[in-house]
Amino acid sequence: MDEGAQLKPVVPGPRYEVFHTDCPARDMVDHVTSRWGIWVLISLRSNALRFYELRESIQGVSEKMLSQTLRALVLDGLVWREVEPTTPPQVTYGLTEFGQDVAEPLTDLFDRITRRLPPRVTA
Repeated sequence: MDEGAQLKPVVPGPRYEVFHTDCPARDMVDHVTSRWGIWVLISLRSNALRFYELRESIQGVSEKMLSQTLRALVLDGLVWREVEPTTPPQVTYGLTEFGQDVAEPLTDLFDRITRRLPPRVTA
């Protein structure tokens, strides 16, 4: 069973008014830049992961917060969700084409930050 937002083709027209509080693009930016949203997108950048694999790859995230973050990103059309009808169900997540497009600059930003940080000093 597949779930997620159906993306519509981009139609040229007026751009979103992102500085207005009622702009729908603001919600998506909030989801992407949330505490866990960035880490989910970066973690899924290379390959699809099952829920527990994703939870293990992002240290510090609770199951509740990971579930909420994934739900928002699926509804935004950035992440796809696939449920295998097993007992218990196995749920796999991956990036949509749109999600890959959004995750790329986040990964670049993360790489730039980690390259510029001073070396860790061990006590």
